[in-house]
Amino acid sequence: MMLDENKISGLIEETKRVKKDEIIRIIKKSMEFKPLEISEAAALLNCEDAGLVNDIKKAAKAVKEKIYGRRMVLFAPMYLSNYCVNNCSYCGFKQSNKDISRKNLTLDEVAEETLNILKSGHKRILLVAGEDLKKCSVDYIVKAIETIYKVDYKGNKIRRVNVNLAPLEHDDLVKMKNANIGTYQLFHEVFHRETYAKMHPSGPKKDYDKRISIFDKCYQAGIDDVGIGVLYGLYDYKFETLALLSQAKYLDDKYGVGPHTISIPRLEPAAGFDVSSMSKYRMTDDEFKKVVAVLRLAVPYTGIILSTRENPALRDELVELGVSQLSAGSKTEPGGYGKPREATGQFVVSDERSLDEVISALADKGFLPSFCTSCYRSLRTGESFMALSKTGHIHEFCDINGLLTFYEYLIDFASPKTRSAGMRLIEKLKPELLSAEQTERFNSYAARFDAGERDLYV
Repeated sequence: MMLDENKISGLIEETKRVKKDEIIRIIKKSMEFKPLEISEAAALLNCEDAGLVNDIKKAAKAVKEKIYGRRMVLFAPMYLSNYCVNNCSYCGFKQSNKDISRKNLTLDEVAEETLNILKSGHKRILLVAGEDLKKCSVDYIVKAIETIYKVDYKGNKIRRVNVNLAPLEHDDLVKMKNANIGTYQLFHEVFHRETYAKMHPSGPKKDYDKRISIFDKCYQAGIDDVGIGVLYGLYDYKFETLALLSQAKYLDDKYGVGPHTISIPRLEPAAGFDVSSMSKYRMTDDEFKKVVAVLRLAVPYTGIILSTRENPALRDELVELGVSQLSAGSKTEPGGYGKPREATGQFVVSDERSLDEVISALADKGFLPSFCTSCYRSLRTGESFMALSKTGHIHEFCDINGLLTFYEYLIDFASPKTRSAGMRLIEKLKPELLSAEQTERFNSYAARFDAGERDLYV
């Protein structure tokens, strides 16, 4: 992929003069659930009219509810290692940072971390590791994935391991595919080439072109489920958002499959230093809300992931505007779920609520917490997933599976307060989301859950 920086910068300037009627037209187009052109997204990002910005947010909420309903997918990150050979200026794991405690999990420790994550109720893990192939080789990562899938806690297992890893070569990507990963996630961090060079002075991550071309290699290796992302705060947020959308469009145009997810972390203080406070590109909360809304309208069928970098109040707002996946109860250091503070975390966590507390808050707002992984295991990925999503049929699987995984969580892990609120929510949502046939199936599966069976899905 070749990113045309001049074109993106030109669009930002040109759309500063877009008239109100054009903004209204773009909003109306988005309500047809069609992806926006990059120029249209630029116009929305440049919109400063308070009334129109409010209309953009209303449209984003409507589009999200139409496509995703009230579902909110939950997951936990697991950090394998904080050893890294890169010197990214914004990351606490950078090689030159001598002020942190480093750790590489043994396979026994991977199993222990998995067990602790399972005990909280999670079913989906995002595996993260610093880039150091001597400390954390691809073969070791594959063994870690195999270990995670084997751990059993009272019939509960991790059902999907997604990975956030540095660019790998073809043979190693094939190993990841064969290890049964879900999404291969990789953030470009900052697309502006000059800024990228400043932020990555040494290490393999310094290679901009290798990083931006990783998803071509993924598709060639048979990995058709990928996640993209940017670290807001390193450069102008409008440029970075349009670059992100350009990457999504490139993948959709070339492979017929856009990214499954887009992650939107903001720059936060890291161990030993605070680049975030010195950055002139820090994005305000209001700008962040608008970006989430524009992303939802521009790529309606792509999941938007929000991490625990953000505080609870803001996270609660952003789930209304377009976010569809949340990490919860997160630890950002290797071993953090069982032995916190033995190693240093990657960034400051702002939402320290437990999974149960996050679920309780979601249920109170009428959202359906979901641990569903059925699409991955039923081979509804890549083109198959996009075909179902773009025709509006994916909800036929997502709604019932979301309800089933929520019910399963409630009977196994929820506090009494959360269980009571969750059961009331399920009874409210069943007639709204399910057909008579699906309701009968849900009730049958719920009875089997009550009898001790687990992991039932459509």
